[in-house]
Amino acid sequence: MRKQYLVALLGAAAVAVPALAHHSFTATYDESKTVEIEGELVQFMFRNPHAWVHVMAPDENGVMQRWGVEWGGAGALTGQGVTRESLKAGDKVVITGNPGRNPIDHRIRMRTLLRPADGFGWGQRGETFD
Repeated sequence: MRKQYLVALLGAAAVAVPALAHHSFTATYDESKTVEIEGELVQFMFRNPHAWVHVMAPDENGVMQRWGVEWGGAGALTGQGVTRESLKAGDKVVITGNPGRNPIDHRIRMRTLLRPADGFGWGQRGETFD
């Protein structure tokens, strides 16, 4: 009986670990750097495990790029006042975050978001999804 219990416990642990550590932000993003983009929101995907914001904004050379910005999950964001209706295509936004390790991907991990038109924002009051 004790052996069966141990096997069941180890099996449950093996299943739970991948769910908690689905990927490493450090492997994908350079957390020692911060970038800022300012542009027009083209898509807001409010979902789990991570929401995504896509923004057309210039790169460091002034060339317009579509940036993929990874955010927290829908459940966590809802608890922080963000809903599926919070952002719309066409919104002008300013985003800061950690750049992706591969610059050609134009990818950012969200740290702050501001919509200057009405002051809507996230991350300025300590919100995080870590």
